Amino acid sequence: MIELGTSQQTGGQDLIKDVAERDFMAEVVDASREVPVIVDFWAPWCGPCKTLGPMLEDAVRAAKGAVKMAKVNVDEAQSIAGQLRIQSIPTVYAFWQGQPVDGFQGAVPQSEIKAFIDRLVQQSGGDASGGLDEALDAADEMLEQGAATDAVQIFTAVLGEDDKNPRAYAGLVRAHVALGEIDQAEAILNGAPVEISKAPELEAAHAQIQLARQAENAGPLAELGQQVEADPDNHQARFDYAQALAANGKTGEAVDQLLELFRRDREWNDGAAKSQLFTLFDALKPNDPIVLNGRRKLSSMIFA
Repeated sequence: MIELGTSQQTGGQDLIKDVAERDFMAEVVDASREVPVIVDFWAPWCGPCKTLGPMLEDAVRAAKGAVKMAKVNVDEAQSIAGQLRIQSIPTVYAFWQGQPVDGFQGAVPQSEIKAFIDRLVQQSGGDASGGLDEALDAADEMLEQGAATDAVQIFTAVLGEDDKNPRAYAGLVRAHVALGEIDQAEAILNGAPVEISKAPELEAAHAQIQLARQAENAGPLAELGQQVEADPDNHQARFDYAQALAANGKTGEAVDQLLELFRRDREWNDGAAKSQLFTLFDALKPNDPIVLNGRRKLSSMIFA
């Protein structure tokens, strides 16, 4: 059984604390020798602080113990603020191994906060996912081995821990596509939080749904192949043949047919060959040899 959202670093200690001047050395400097500590310098009268603080807390909790957070009221800790040259608030510092290693000023978007924490965790050699990445790796492996139903359970469990995890959303979509449940896959994708709707993982999931829809209407592979062989300039037959190849798992051959169609008439049907190529590329992993070779060949044709 895969355990989700566990932390080996913090035990039962609180992740977020209000820290006064007398506690700063112990709760921030000394504590940062074991786990990175994010310090939020704020004040009750600061409007942006009221926005940033809760966002920081959410991100720290999402890191599942990979970082801790100290909240320092500058009105009550003027000596510390002076030593660190805090000139405006909110100001956020990250401490690791007893030293400030990163920081920013002002209210920033949630995406920047996550990137800030990810950098800090990476620098300290930790894991901001709190074990979720391991679970997702296991689910991906299940899916590749054909155990789509088991993968659905893992992806769903991860979303129970982190409901804005783009990789889990995309995995759940792919699993339902693999099960032939295209409508369900599309409903899941459409229900993804707007904050992650443009994530690369979800863009790839959208492409996979497009291909699955095309596969439902794909023509007979052998017959289409014969049509192309009989009349190489039958662009519609070649395009349909490429879709049929992709529907039958022959993605590399589908890419070759679309590249040939693009070479023969790149403007045919409003650039359908190029558009379909990008759909195939998006549905695959970025480092897939089919994608790398296909993009290289397409670029050489475009810029020839």
